[in-house]
Amino acid sequence: MSRLIRRLALATIAGSAVAGSAGAQLLGVAPLPQLSLPLPTSNLPVGGPVLQNLLSTPGAQQAVNRTLDSVGAGTELIAQSGAPSLLELRRLRLQELIRSNRATVESDGDGLPVRRGMLAIINPDPGGLLAAVRVGFRVTADQQDVDLGLRIVSLAAPSGLSAKGGLKLLNKVAPSLQADFDHLYEPAGGSLAPVAAALAATQGAGRGPAIGMIDGGVASHPSLAGKSIEQNGFAGAPQATGHGTAIASLLIGSQGPFRGAATGAQLFVADVYGGNRAAGSATSIVKALGWLSRQRPQVINISLVGPPNKLVQQAIRIVQSRGIAVAAAVGNDGPAAPAQYPASYPGVIAVTGVDAGGRALPEAGKAAHLDFAAPGADMAAALPGNGYTRVRGTSFAAPLVAARLLFAGSSGALAAEARPGKGRVGRGIVCGACRINPRIVGAR
Repeated sequence: MSRLIRRLALATIAGSAVAGSAGAQLLGVAPLPQLSLPLPTSNLPVGGPVLQNLLSTPGAQQAVNRTLDSVGAGTELIAQSGAPSLLELRRLRLQELIRSNRATVESDGDGLPVRRGMLAIINPDPGGLLAAVRVGFRVTADQQDVDLGLRIVSLAAPSGLSAKGGLKLLNKVAPSLQADFDHLYEPAGGSLAPVAAALAATQGAGRGPAIGMIDGGVASHPSLAGKSIEQNGFAGAPQATGHGTAIASLLIGSQGPFRGAATGAQLFVADVYGGNRAAGSATSIVKALGWLSRQRPQVINISLVGPPNKLVQQAIRIVQSRGIAVAAAVGNDGPAAPAQYPASYPGVIAVTGVDAGGRALPEAGKAAHLDFAAPGADMAAALPGNGYTRVRGTSFAAPLVAARLLFAGSSGALAAEARPGKGRVGRGIVCGACRINPRIVGAR
């Protein structure tokens, strides 16, 4: 890969957008200097894989443009153009996340970001925990999650050891402990950078069915005015984000022609980032699941992706055992990328996206199983504060499926309303009529 391509890739992966674009407003990040690209950028969707404004060669630009705006090209066309594939972009994106947060984040040895030097333990036995402390591990947190019935202990690895080295040592001296990395999870489309907007205000107890979401914080917006929204932070105080606001609007928003798929529902928002892109840890997600479980929603939407993790898997099992369904996005790193979680856990409703023609998005990930598809492109969602923007990605399909699941009551009933699509759409497309055409709401 050339130095220019790599530099542009890393800049894009960091979440930047062309100056003045809707992307800068949705993502809440500093814009890049204007690039002289022959591709028109004003109509590119801001969500989905970070492929915008990336390459300088005409062939690569054509491949990127077709991948974003049509189904005819996939990762192989990008690769043929000389550009990095979606899989390579994923590697670079994660590499940049680690590089820019070295004080708190490191690699697990396979390029995946984890909390630096930290391990997480579920329900440790006293003997195993004592053996760990004797060889230099330090307990930094010991919490009993009464909502999930789990004890979660965070251990700092002995001085000089990475998280990877610490896990290897821990498995040797205390094999009885259920230990794992404290992995970081990412949004499955768009950025979670905080934005300068007030949080959506809590409007008191609602009367409709309850739905939860684990994401970034939700900003105030006219479509969310008067709604029953309660937000809680699990990585500091909740902070408004473009991604969280878009997801919330697709769930319960209503303003003129814009309508979410579950407008009468109560929304419980668990912010696992607190405005910090290097947050979203497994332990934060588990705490969020515990709080949401207490609210007794019928469905929880998770438009985040990451690797398998013992803590997250156990927490989701407990939530599911209480009759709470979980819907999750499959990600946007292409079918060659590893299966993403929590979408790939048994029983979780794995969601992919389709365009306006009912065609599966070529950048959609390949989960261990695929349940349903919903609109994930050629659609609008709310911008923090006011207005709407175009979004693209499986992130934005997941809340539509979650909303329909809320009213259908079961995946079987949801399958009965699913319609055929083109490509990998699981049991079919649901909520096809939920797509809001960007033009009718003046999306930027």
